[in-house]
Amino acid sequence: MAIWPMSCEAVESFLLIFIRVSVILFMLPFFSARIVPILVKAGFSLIITIILFPVINKHIPALPGSLWGMVQLVGGEFIVGMILGLTIQLFFEGVRMMGEFVGFQTGFAIANILDPQSGTQVSLLGNMAYLSALTLFLLLNGHHVLLKGLRESFEIVNLGSLSINRQILQQIMHASGDMFLIALKIGAPAIAVLLLTNVAFGLITKLIPQMNIMIVAFPVQIVIGLLFFAISLSVLLRFMEKYLFDLGPLLISLMAQVKG
Repeated sequence: MAIWPMSCEAVESFLLIFIRVSVILFMLPFFSARIVPILVKAGFSLIITIILFPVINKHIPALPGSLWGMVQLVGGEFIVGMILGLTIQLFFEGVRMMGEFVGFQTGFAIANILDPQSGTQVSLLGNMAYLSALTLFLLLNGHHVLLKGLRESFEIVNLGSLSINRQILQQIMHASGDMFLIALKIGAPAIAVLLLTNVAFGLITKLIPQMNIMIVAFPVQIVIGLLFFAISLSVLLRFMEKYLFDLGPLLISLMAQVKG
């Protein structure tokens, strides 16, 4: 009776799968937070790897026998995991940026809070928008799409078949630019109304210079900003539904481009 039931090749395949799963999970919203213990992240990654291993191990090609070949495989799995995790994280950072735009125009730029997830100071409305997006992501079963994409990543991009080309770099840059576009699209109602409000207060200052516009403008901006920020969150719901509908094809397209 064998003391260790798995062969050396199977152990190497298991570790490579574990690396890709870990990198993706460590870059996802919430799991990337400091408040989540590293042991919890590692344990969850290990559970997912154990579940996926019996299915994925059947399609794993022969692994190289040299140390340099294994180092290249490990580096490739890190890169694949970072590409997939970064693609998802960019959307949530766009939502956070939307909240920061609205908070700056509302007058909340000075009232930042310490975010326990990132360990940095963030905008009040930016953090609220980020947490709202994360809640909607879970309520709309976005984590199911994620897990399905994670499983399909091993079917499309086998271990050791990574190929970085200009197309994947251009698509990542395009996704980074879309982060700003997402912020503007979701926050358009609040950003536009607050801009018009500032223009109106500027005209009032010219027409009635005796009025202390700072005393009047600040509470009005807060009320209008919070009201239209709530409207932007309703836009976020529709935007999240469309994003989850396109997330699966987007991940497949990315994985097809990094396939060697």
